[in-house]
Amino acid sequence: MTASLRARYLGNSIATASPQQLLVMLYDRLALDLERAESALTAGDRPGADEQLKHAQEIVIELRASLKVELWDGAPRLAALYDWLLTELIQANIKGDLRRVGDCRRIVEPLREAWRGAAASLAAGTA
Repeated sequence: MTASLRARYLGNSIATASPQQLLVMLYDRLALDLERAESALTAGDRPGADEQLKHAQEIVIELRASLKVELWDGAPRLAALYDWLLTELIQANIKGDLRRVGDCRRIVEPLREAWRGAAASLAAGTA
């Protein structure tokens, strides 16, 4: 598949995704960014890690900005977790800290699975 076809397919996937699917897509990409950052740091590739960690930061910022804390009683705790993740990602990037990236992955991956399960449950309920 050529790059332009891949980009168009991805654009269509995003345009037609439900809000729940978009959230899962963001978490999937965040987890991938963290995995790639760990690999880059392990290989001594600081520029590669920098790119992945900056993208991960952008995703966390988007997740935090889209969270409506007034609509859900658990939202303030999730907002605080996003704030912590952002701080850790920034510090991991500044210091090239593999441990911090791993700590973030250990938080993000279970959250991704929880959101994936919630989205599937919601989709099953509306089908």
